[in-house]
Amino acid sequence: MINSVLPLVLHALGNPELSVSSVSTLKKICRECKYDLPPYAANIVAVSQDVLMKQIHKTSQCMWLMQALGFLLSALQVEEILKNLHSLISPYIQQLEKLAEEIVSDSTEMLWLMRGELVHIFAHEPAHFPPVEALFLLVTSVTLTLFQQGPRDHPDIVDSFMQLLAQALKRKPDLFLCERLDVKAVFQCAVLALKFPEAPTVKASCGFFTELLPRCGEVESVGKVVQEDGRMLLIAVLEAIGGQASRSLMDCFADILFALNKHCFSLLSMWIKEALQPPGFPSARLSPEQKDTFSQQILRERVNKRRVKEMVKEFTLLCRGLHGTDYTADY
Repeated sequence: MINSVLPLVLHALGNPELSVSSVSTLKKICRECKYDLPPYAANIVAVSQDVLMKQIHKTSQCMWLMQALGFLLSALQVEEILKNLHSLISPYIQQLEKLAEEIVSDSTEMLWLMRGELVHIFAHEPAHFPPVEALFLLVTSVTLTLFQQGPRDHPDIVDSFMQLLAQALKRKPDLFLCERLDVKAVFQCAVLALKFPEAPTVKASCGFFTELLPRCGEVESVGKVVQEDGRMLLIAVLEAIGGQASRSLMDCFADILFALNKHCFSLLSMWIKEALQPPGFPSARLSPEQKDTFSQQILRERVNKRRVKEMVKEFTLLCRGLHGTDYTADY
């Protein structure tokens, strides 16, 4: 069956008009038949690399394709994984090296690859951790350089970078123990990304912080940066709730507040009172009593995340002058 179907699917990958159907079919094959695919792995990787380099598919289909490759490689022996990864990664390493010098936007595919495969595959392979760590540091360094030059023109890169960081924290937090990783710069860039107008980028950044904050106690560098710059994060969250972000994103910001309260309670209890003290912040529509009530409600709720989301939704309506209006009907 695979002998007859797979060549057709791989051929269709090169046709933009068949993008969704061909990529989704390959993903399904790689997920459900991965243990039957080792003899075809090199060919699948070669064709996939070719269509990725030619930029035939849209971003979402490229993500599906990377996921398909992740399923495929996870069924191989470590030696075969490394062999195929080398073939797949080499062009992107060259692009990253060029990007480090020229600061162009060709690193998106490399971020997809790091996010979709590498951290997952090697999370429990200590012998192969050093090269993954080196690649992670390279991607981080290049992306941080992009932030220094102005990231607003590259929300797709920022989105992928935030998701990569969240995956690293979830699957291999040891990556954040490396002394060469500038955790403070990463943290500050993620705070900046919270203010992007693109909803996917904001969601990805919120996801990063919800993975980062629980690591405060176990990763020293994370605990240090949260203690030093956590107030800046809280200010950004309150600004978003106050009206700077779409109401559809409030659950994401509520997740950050919940994580701060659960894992950094003593710091949050001090920061939130200070942050809400200035008149007019985060909204001129709020009274001091309303702000005090909100801070007390948040600090009391360290177990029920759903309740925190309800608090944030109610507070953002007050901030926007929408509480009790018809605009709240579907909210």
